[in-house]
Amino acid sequence: MPGASLPDSAEERAVSRATRRLVPFLLLMYVVSFLDRANIGFAKQALQASAGISAGVYALGAGLFFLSYALFEVPSNLILHRVGARVWMARIMVTWGVVSMSTLLVRGSASFYLLRLLLGAAEAGFFPGVILYLTYWFPNRVRGRVLGLFYFGAPLAFIGGAPLSGLLLEMPPWAGLQSWQWMFLIEGLLAVVVGFAAWWYLDDRPSLARWLPGDEKRALVEALAREENERSSHSPAGLLELLGDRRVLHFSLVYALIQVSVYGVVFYLPSEVSALLHRPAGLEVGLVSAIPWLCALAAAWLLPRAADRTQRHRRWAALILLFAGCASLAFPAAGPVAGLIALSIAASGFIAVQPLFWTFPTSYLAGRAAAGGLALINALGSVGGFLAPNLKFWADVRFGSPRAGLYLLAALTVFNAGLIALTSQRQPAERQSR
Repeated sequence: MPGASLPDSAEERAVSRATRRLVPFLLLMYVVSFLDRANIGFAKQALQASAGISAGVYALGAGLFFLSYALFEVPSNLILHRVGARVWMARIMVTWGVVSMSTLLVRGSASFYLLRLLLGAAEAGFFPGVILYLTYWFPNRVRGRVLGLFYFGAPLAFIGGAPLSGLLLEMPPWAGLQSWQWMFLIEGLLAVVVGFAAWWYLDDRPSLARWLPGDEKRALVEALAREENERSSHSPAGLLELLGDRRVLHFSLVYALIQVSVYGVVFYLPSEVSALLHRPAGLEVGLVSAIPWLCALAAAWLLPRAADRTQRHRRWAALILLFAGCASLAFPAAGPVAGLIALSIAASGFIAVQPLFWTFPTSYLAGRAAAGGLALINALGSVGGFLAPNLKFWADVRFGSPRAGLYLLAALTVFNAGLIALTSQRQPAERQSR
């Protein structure tokens, strides 16, 4: 029944125990991930001054990350499905941390492009790997709120990371390195440390978890097995079928447009806040830039839980994105206070809609098709991260206005709300998202 709570059972206790054990660590991993892919937004002005990176080079380089990221997504997730999350997540985090630290070596456009491509290849598979990993541990009926908790990572990365990045950018040069170089070095090192921690902390599946009591382990394994068998009855059977599956392609398009919206904010929020405040990027801009992400944190807590209670994920997702798109349309013409409010509504919507979105494909795909399908959706969707800065740059130049790109990205968000409203899921009737 929609909105019904789980019974007081071994399965419920297992879910609660797994949430307490796994979600905080996965959240930490996501915080570090988002910080290392988004700190380029804070380095934008410094890279222009120190390495001669123009606005066009920055837009292309910021987006190139997503091309190599998309290329390696499916192979990476299939390897994770085969070797387990513990080994593969540790590998991903250590390699992307090393590459992120290497960004301090940027000397011009060629090195900037190369390191952004390498960073995308190194990080490929992390996000769909976590989504797949959560399907190994959490039943469908609680997955929306669990994903909502995981999505705390993006706003937390900016609440803590934005002031940290701003503070590091105000450091005086030391040991032959500029402040922006120290930012990449320190924040990349965090990924390496967390990657080594993942090696011993994570368990691949509930059946291998020594910290789960026997009755709870059996109940959770049985519940997840029932759902897996249920999904297998309607999921595409193989990887080749995924490429021709209309639902998978629809999910990919929706997710790509969500990423256009997200990274339109991520890559340009610091510079937009800087313009609102008439201040260069630094600690003050970093602190103000954290405000929209504080609002997003509250949205990621409240909205997926509300959708889980009603089991109307599609309706909630469409409305959330519609409000976010309208706020994005209002932002360019707004003053400092109204502009910050609009940014806060937009950022909140872009974060909160994503855990709701992932309930669609995780309720549809099963087995090896889930490993490949989730990676394929994320890979094709990640092209949106490439498109966002380049669409903005193109529109600004084409229409001769620094606001034209913002209006284009906002219009795409509103259009995507309509696509979500048309999203179809084949699920048992009692759990279908309406």
